[in-house]
Amino acid sequence: MMLSLYRAVTTLGYPLIRFYLSRRLARGKEDRARFGERLGRAGMPRPMGKLIWIHAASVGESLSLLPLIERLRADFSSWNILLTTGTVTSATLMAERLPDGAIHQYVPVDRAAYAERFLSHWQPDLALWAESEFWPNLISRAATKSLPMVLLNGRVSNSSYRNWRRFPGLIRRLLEAFSLCLGQTNIDAARLSDLGAKNTKSVGNLKFAAPALPADALALDILIAQIGTRPCWLASSTHKGEEEIAGAVHLSLKEIHPGLLTIIVPRHPGRGAEVEASLNSMGLKSARRSTAEKINDGTDIYIADTMGELGLFYRLAPIVFIGKSLVSSGGQNPLEAARLDCAIIFGPLMSNFEEIAATFIQKQAGLEVVDEAALRDSVDHLLSHPDECAKLGQAATQVAEDEAGVLDAVMGELAPYLKEGH
Repeated sequence: MMLSLYRAVTTLGYPLIRFYLSRRLARGKEDRARFGERLGRAGMPRPMGKLIWIHAASVGESLSLLPLIERLRADFSSWNILLTTGTVTSATLMAERLPDGAIHQYVPVDRAAYAERFLSHWQPDLALWAESEFWPNLISRAATKSLPMVLLNGRVSNSSYRNWRRFPGLIRRLLEAFSLCLGQTNIDAARLSDLGAKNTKSVGNLKFAAPALPADALALDILIAQIGTRPCWLASSTHKGEEEIAGAVHLSLKEIHPGLLTIIVPRHPGRGAEVEASLNSMGLKSARRSTAEKINDGTDIYIADTMGELGLFYRLAPIVFIGKSLVSSGGQNPLEAARLDCAIIFGPLMSNFEEIAATFIQKQAGLEVVDEAALRDSVDHLLSHPDECAKLGQAATQVAEDEAGVLDAVMGELAPYLKEGH
């Protein structure tokens, strides 16, 4: 009933959908040159042979799938791979990082007509969906074609679990379309089963399988020269409100740690000018990477408002605060910093990475802080005790390495679907 209602609303709501998309185009949130892909119109011919369609929502999900994509290409080179995502930033990153034999397209907006157009062109032989983005029309149309589908790294947050339980019939129809649902954790697998998935298990979190984020060697050398011997720390993937917290921490510590440099990487680079204005109003001197400003002796805050350079700053800063965990809720992925020996600090609002955060705390590989004062004290302590800072960073790296076998486990689960003639 709910699926039929959803299909009717998305069909009859065509004018509103096109208006919404036109607004996104005007704001630069859609790719004008490839906009037809969002309407299900393919941007290139279908390659000959078997095709795996992998869908990931945005940057984080697609990056976590890169090791799997590379492994699939290495072990099953006769299969082509189509990766779909929904954002311009993820498309840009994937254009740089996808291996040969893998192509990117934008996922169509979830109207039945667009979904049918997309599926009719690509005719995938296997579909792999990542995490928690369930598009009813796309999934249900794929199911009518008897397309084998597997959910990878399935995640059901507390809020999603509550919300989906209000629509039990709809989520059951969607989950029943998947032959296998692999949860990030045992809790996720249990929730997927309770919501209607027929075959669930957890073999680990694919985020543990991702390699260290890359960094341009020349850019790294330039920044090392600019920073010199100054003490520094990083506020990573910050959301609105957290930049001001980082600025306040800087103000309270700059006299204690002469020459202190604070690096801020906003989660959304387009906020760079806004962040700069806010920090300047606090009396801080900032420099923005997107405008090619250099770090000099007078720079308090370096705003790294660019895409795809987080690996650069994790190599520069020994201390990292993980954003979206003090003001906004959900957190960001601490494993990326852990792979580069960073001492990790995060707030209490890490629901999107709840089990990972708990593991860091349990293994004394990360510090949880409850507010600005606690963040200030933790940064101060780690700057003052470099041996403890290094020990914390080494423990974080060990946590990341402990789960490195997850990729083999996921490949083992996918093997039956990749056999010739499946």
